[in-house]
This record gives sequence, C-alpha cells and structure tokens, in this order.
Amino acid sequence: MKRSEINRAIKEMQQMIDKVGFSLPPFCSFTPTEWQKKNNEYDEIRDNLLGWDVTDYGRGEFEKVGFSLITLRNGNLKNKKYTKTYAEKLLYIKDSQYAPMHFHWNKMEDIINRGGGNVLIRVYNSTKEGDLDKINPVKTHCDGRELLVEAGTQIKLTPGESITVYPYMYHDFEVEAGTGGVLLGEVSMCNDDEHDNRFYEKMGRFPEIEEDEAPYRLLCTEYPRA
Repeated sequence: MKRSEINRAIKEMQQMIDKVGFSLPPFCSFTPTEWQKKNNEYDEIRDNLLGWDVTDYGRGEFEKVGFSLITLRNGNLKNKKYTKTYAEKLLYIKDSQYAPMHFHWNKMEDIINRGGGNVLIRVYNSTKEGDLDKINPVKTHCDGRELLVEAGTQIKLTPGESITVYPYMYHDFEVEAGTGGVLLGEVSMCNDDEHDNRFYEKMGRFPEIEEDEAPYRLLCTEYPRA
C-alpha cells in the first residue's frame, strides 16, 4: 500500500469515530515525531501492537479487500509481563470493502456493530482439514440468542447488535449494500494477528508500504524502540 493511502484510511476512520461519538485513548493521536521521544513507560503499546492498523491483505486493492482498525487494549501470551487475558479493537469497513474468510485457532471474540450501516457476517464451521464445512449448520450466539443457521448464512448486525465468533468458526464480513460504512467493535481473548489467523485463501496480514509521503500516524508495527 502507498503511505498516502494508509494516511487517508486513518483519517477516514477518525471521521467515522467522531461521527459515532467514540473517544480514543491519547496514544492514538501521537505523531511520528512524538513517538521518537516516548520512553519505556509506553512499552505495553509497542509490545502488544496497540494502535493504528490498516490492511489490504497483500492484495493491493484496499478499496475492495481490506479495512482499518485500532487495537485499544491487548494482553500478550508470549510475554508474562503482560497479564491481561482480553483485547479490544475498533474496526472500520467501508461500503465497498470486504474482509476475507478466516478463523482463529485460539481467540474467541464478540463482533459488535458500534454504529453506521449494517454489517453482514457469513459463517461456516471448519472441517478437520481446515476447509469450509458446507454441510453442517453453525451454532450462533447473537446478543443472548442461540440459533442454528445453515452453513454460509450471512448474519446481519444492525447498530448495537453483536455476534460471538468461536475458534475454528470461519467468518468474513462486508457492509450491506446502501447502508454506509460501519464502525465495529471487537471484544475478545488476547489477540495475536501474527500467529492466530487462518485465512481460507492464502494472504498476508500486514501491508508492504510504499513511502510516497510522510506518515500521518505510525502503524502498530512501526513504533521506534525506547
């Protein structure tokens, strides 16, 4: 991705967050220059990849495949220094974008529509071989309601609604046409985007960046060490 594209994506997500009325923690507004001066008291942000994240999954088609997100809090299963057992994210998906089919080996998460349009989340079970189980129904839990749905069903979440996604449950998501971009919340067990994602189609998670302008905000993978 070009840096200009990443900068634009971050600013668009900021606008959506402001529209919904969600307040961000201070570290989300640190500039690249300010990060150069931050000492070890901010290591939790560095070590646990808190902050801005923009992905095109290595496809080079961000307006079609990809989205923007912020990790607000997170534990770290690889570092005993950090004892949190939970994570929280915000995700912004525009009405033209798609987040590809994947599951998590370990993480259970709730995906919540925090505001904007409607999001459609398609669900499948996984086979033992890691393929899509297109036969067996999927047990879903949405805001206290348990329901069996056919494999491949798209669950619609309007603002305020949520779904629980269990390990090995394949899911993708996109915006319902005509309803506008969606700000999603994610409340989960510890997040590990480097090792806990199983994409149905092989793809990357973090973008390669072409530096065509200065960064507006650093991504969570770019912080300088103290």
